[in-house]
Amino acid sequence: MDEAYLGQFVRQTKLINEVILGGLLPAGGGGMLSWKELPHFGQTWLRNVLSVGAVYFVTCGLWCFYIYYLKRHVYFPSGSIPKRSTMLKQIWLSVKSTPLYSLLPTVTEYMVEKGWTKCFANIEEVGWPIYIFYTLVYVILVEFGTYWAHRELHDIKPLYKYVHAAHHKYNKEDDLSPFAGLALNPIDGIIQASPLVIALFLVPMHFLTYLVLAFVEGVWTINIHDCIHGKVWPVMGGGYHKIHHTTYRHNYGGYTIFMDWLFGTLCTPELEPHEKKSS
Repeated sequence: MDEAYLGQFVRQTKLINEVILGGLLPAGGGGMLSWKELPHFGQTWLRNVLSVGAVYFVTCGLWCFYIYYLKRHVYFPSGSIPKRSTMLKQIWLSVKSTPLYSLLPTVTEYMVEKGWTKCFANIEEVGWPIYIFYTLVYVILVEFGTYWAHRELHDIKPLYKYVHAAHHKYNKEDDLSPFAGLALNPIDGIIQASPLVIALFLVPMHFLTYLVLAFVEGVWTINIHDCIHGKVWPVMGGGYHKIHHTTYRHNYGGYTIFMDWLFGTLCTPELEPHEKKSS
């Protein structure tokens, strides 16, 4: 790729940085260091850290308020919900880890800007049918990679003990919450998100679509820790992921149940007693 073409990626990331950082941070002055004085890589890292934090607190806060207070009698009729102290521990681990695992998307954007991946800047370059095809292939590769990355975090004992176990100490309905979604050792977060990056080297992918999917993955990771079985086939929702946190041997997949079905680790949630009565 020539410099003029690669400049499109840089302009896109600069625009995103300006919109997000300009909206979240003061302009500086009066002896205060402005984010505009940071190098481009630093701006991108800071934007990723703040974006992850904003998505985490806004999504978790609103969803917890909805399911634990407004609809508690619907989703948790037994009254078994996480304690505030447990959620605060999950928040603290998430806050500590975010600056480190935000380096992965930052380095990824740097590689895209350097032309090392197969990313393209505009959908018009390939046309809508090919764009849709590439995106589907990319998502399938990410699903495959996410499944095996997660499974190996369990199967390789040192990885589980020193990396993944911090997340799995939350293993019951009364201590799993949306705030647990990003309560990870930073190495854990990097390993589980790496399929999003590796796939960029294997299949052409629209850069802005990759950024949207990375955002969706963050929201999804939060959502599947709410313990609520949405019963929307073939979605790998909170009911499936609650089983994963209790058995440790099932439901490793990402957005769908297909990889667990394919590799024999799928376990389907049973209806709760109050759901059986109403069905």
